[in-house]
Amino acid sequence: MAAQAMVMHVSACSSNEIRIPFHVGDNRSRTWVLSKTSSGLRLKHEHRHEDGSNDAVSHYGGDTIDEGSAARQEFPADAESISMFRKAGLDASVANIWALETDDTVFAYELKREARFFRVEFDLTRPIATPPPAWGH
Repeated sequence: MAAQAMVMHVSACSSNEIRIPFHVGDNRSRTWVLSKTSSGLRLKHEHRHEDGSNDAVSHYGGDTIDEGSAARQEFPADAESISMFRKAGLDASVANIWALETDDTVFAYELKREARFFRVEFDLTRPIATPPPAWGH
């Protein structure tokens, strides 16, 4: 991923849901879906193939377990995602904790678990042209 251009943009925003496609190079398969729950926020990862069909591993993520802050929210893998990961043979992913972080200049996405830390930061001070839609949208 590091050798390719990475772009995120907010493609839809309502009072209950924000959809954020994440493109890596020409791959437009990923969308982060942030929504409200009765007790906090939920982050799900939607993965689609170029024809718009869902990937076998899609709609995984988790809910916040505490209040977090206006700048940072963390989402440990939920039971549904853990079950999906195990069925797919992705046992290392059951301990995933994702985070979204933002301020006036940066939007960041993180994934951490034992022996893995991935973070990408997007510079919000340098707008770009709206990219093409995520696959399936």
